Amino acid sequence: MLDLLVTHATLPDGRTGISIAVQDGRIAEVTPGLDAPAHEKLDAQGLLVAPHFVDPHFHMDATLSHGMPRVNRSGTLLEGIALWGELKPLLTPEALIERALAYCDWAVAKGLLAIRSHVDTSDPSLLAVDALLEVRRRVAPYLELQLVAFPQDGVLRTPGGVDNLKRALDNGVDVVGGIPHFERTMADGAASVKLLCELAAERGLPVDMHCDESDDPLSRHIETLAFEAQRLGLQGRVTGSHCTSMHSMDNYYASKLMPLIAESGVSVIANPLINITLQGRHDSYPRRRGMTRVPELMAHGVNVAFGHDCVMDPWYGMGSADMLEVAHMGLHVAQMTSQDGIRQCFDAVTTNAAKLMHLEGYGLEAGCDASFVLLQARDPVEAIRLRATRLKVFRRGRLVSETPGATAALHLDGRPGETAFMPRRAAGPSPR
Repeated sequence: MLDLLVTHATLPDGRTGISIAVQDGRIAEVTPGLDAPAHEKLDAQGLLVAPHFVDPHFHMDATLSHGMPRVNRSGTLLEGIALWGELKPLLTPEALIERALAYCDWAVAKGLLAIRSHVDTSDPSLLAVDALLEVRRRVAPYLELQLVAFPQDGVLRTPGGVDNLKRALDNGVDVVGGIPHFERTMADGAASVKLLCELAAERGLPVDMHCDESDDPLSRHIETLAFEAQRLGLQGRVTGSHCTSMHSMDNYYASKLMPLIAESGVSVIANPLINITLQGRHDSYPRRRGMTRVPELMAHGVNVAFGHDCVMDPWYGMGSADMLEVAHMGLHVAQMTSQDGIRQCFDAVTTNAAKLMHLEGYGLEAGCDASFVLLQARDPVEAIRLRATRLKVFRRGRLVSETPGATAALHLDGRPGETAFMPRRAAGPSPR
């Protein structure tokens, strides 16, 4: 007897009437119309079942700290960094852990079951590192948390920065991070990329660098990162996060750069909510949107994912752990409003992000972990449009969250009733 059988599901690839059989925390079978004995049965009623959401770029050590010790009045990246510097001496492990666990609860409720979080290693005490290692241990039964050793103040610019980062890795942090554009000179930035990639190669670890989070078109550390990935044989293990300077680069240079990134196997993470908030702050009008060249990178074969980056912290006072909100902003900023473009944005918060994080057992095929979400939508386009309710969230076959469907009770003269915000569709071929 199966542990769980989901029937009448629609999958992101457009297949309908699908049954998903679950046994021992894994998907045993995905096939149309299967009916078999099961301890639990769930009729999806034609709604969308998707693999769980993935956030490949976040800062959990700062999350839910908005207003501590003050609010970022200018809303700029640099004031946010300065404010984080003011907050760090006030941090306690207990408060940091409490905020991070609260955020993880939000994430699970939104079907977000895997997060890669950068954690600041600039403080020699490694307080935030130790706190998030404890959070990772506590949430492991229901959420996969990867940690990136992130030298927020610059690994070379910070006294003891290299040693701090190495100690964080020794303590169990998963990924080597960096911030080359925040080093004192362009040359130091390039040197930090080389040093950190060599460290990752030596230890057999992935790399994920904040790369060129700037409006400066001459900030080109992503080029160095791609070169080092090839030189050291790190293809498929390296990520450039943000890459917002690419928004301001001239087209000739970008036309050379994007094939290099693809050739090197470097993935790119855009953070739509934050990039459009923090970039272009020195502009009057026209004001740059700041997000990197998402559709163009995808067209060159680069694996592009979307991250949330910040939620209620020194840089961003909004957010709710909803990766559909991230995808919704991403498609608008990148002008990816075609049906295929919208679906690519859905992939950017699911399959593309999972590939970048090397998540084992991810997907909706036999043998994959039974970690998926039932959404109050009938396809990825509708899911993003509605920021669809996560009706049920399963982690390895176990129900970890459920939310009632969104409906409105109407009180209109002569037309009482309710609506679930999903219009009836005419019969016809799938829009895919």
